[in-house]
Amino acid sequence: MSAETKFRLTYATMYNPPDELHTRFEEEVNKIRANLGQDYAMFIDGQDRFVDEKFEKRSPINTDQLLGTFQKGSAQDANDALAAARKAAKTWNRMPWQDRVALVHKAADIIDERVFQIGAVISLEVGKNRMEALADAAESADLMRYAAIQMEENDGFVVKMEKDPLEGYDATNYSVLKPYGVWVVISPFNFPAALTGGPVGAALVAGNTVVMKPATDTPWTSRLLAECFRDAGFPNGVVNYVTGPGSTLGQALIDNPEVDGITFTGSYDVGMNIYKSFAASQYPRPLILEMGGKNPAIISRNADLERAVQGVYRSAFGLQGQKCSAASRLLVEEQIYDEFLSKLTEVTKGLNLGDPTEKENFLGPVTNEAGYNDFKTFSEELSDAGEIVTGGKVRVDGDYGKGYYCEPTIAKNVPMDHRLWKYEMFLPITMIHKVSSLDEAMEIANDVDYGLTAGFYGNNEEAKWFFENIEAGVTYANRPQGATTGAWPGFQPFGGWKGSGSTGKNAGGHYYVQEYMHEQINTTIE
Repeated sequence: MSAETKFRLTYATMYNPPDELHTRFEEEVNKIRANLGQDYAMFIDGQDRFVDEKFEKRSPINTDQLLGTFQKGSAQDANDALAAARKAAKTWNRMPWQDRVALVHKAADIIDERVFQIGAVISLEVGKNRMEALADAAESADLMRYAAIQMEENDGFVVKMEKDPLEGYDATNYSVLKPYGVWVVISPFNFPAALTGGPVGAALVAGNTVVMKPATDTPWTSRLLAECFRDAGFPNGVVNYVTGPGSTLGQALIDNPEVDGITFTGSYDVGMNIYKSFAASQYPRPLILEMGGKNPAIISRNADLERAVQGVYRSAFGLQGQKCSAASRLLVEEQIYDEFLSKLTEVTKGLNLGDPTEKENFLGPVTNEAGYNDFKTFSEELSDAGEIVTGGKVRVDGDYGKGYYCEPTIAKNVPMDHRLWKYEMFLPITMIHKVSSLDEAMEIANDVDYGLTAGFYGNNEEAKWFFENIEAGVTYANRPQGATTGAWPGFQPFGGWKGSGSTGKNAGGHYYVQEYMHEQINTTIE
């Protein structure tokens, strides 16, 4: 994070940072709050673009605060960005891969230099607490670096193959991975830096040009990333940034035949609609989808309960449960169910809810009004069907009434056929169920359409059994830093099975950057 400290911020290490991080974050938040309300342009073909129609971005912390205005881009703006990317691709994809890698490294270094600015904006824009926000910003740079390092370690993915056994001829064969051309990155509101910068960096390293389109809830963070790419010296048209509604501008990006590939992170419903829409083209094109989860944490009778409680509350309520990796289903063996629930309830009641830029607050507001209203609906459903152990209410007293504040919530005794056992709520709500055996827990854990993350607490033999049987792409055992959350590039590649992902290759891992390239075989006969 800085030259003054050897501390490396990740989602696993963020719970005990040096004081320097707090000091610098607070300085940046104060600076940004003193200069809110600017109008932010799109970035197309190396130029800022302002349009007549705007939309406002207000802070979920306090909706009286106007963070800024952003451009309500049209289908024409989308098409212009794609045209710029297509034009730039003619030279960018022929550039030596070493030069592309150097530029991505430079952009990552600039993100590092601006990590406190980006983190402060994330906190104000999303509602993340300060450490989650800083980690989001830092992860974007690390994801970009990891893709660059994979290109370096694989020597540009140029592999000499065997010679043909031909008499009188000398045959030389090379397998070469080459870019597709123009790539679109559609990123979510919950990780606006990491899940923009990560796929953009991978696409660029691979030799594609990019159009990035952020969620309408989080346009500011992506604008800051676009400035990092600009200031790193990327040629005009290689990185473009557009803002506007998904139904118009977003759909124009999906429908345009100039798009050679898409990375989308978001809900299952939207992802599947993109999957079907993108398939209706002249030929198949690559689509990388990461689409959410309904993640279980299994607690064995042999678990270290203190460790399990710590991991569960961090994964259930971190970022107000607005993580596709959130621990939303707790399956606990009956022998320790009451004790575990008692300990988890006590900790949950003690979690501070408030302005997430303040050091003492673990939870901030949910990001938008739709989530706030969903929370009220889901809490009522769970109360009617079972019992709310703690939470279940929105806070409207005092300054809470100016934002979207929802209490961390635990629900029990909800019938297993209730729809919310399988529906991704994406809110600070977790449901707990008593099981008679680990086999029963595993059957319930796997009986969903998702397969993103999963956690387990028990002895070593049980942990081996868990890894062998769980149907998920990111799995953890006995992890106090997070039962189901906290993946970091180079440590825990992140991606899901079944309805959670489309490729079976995890971001921040050995096989991710290759998804942005296709293979060509070069054969020469002498």
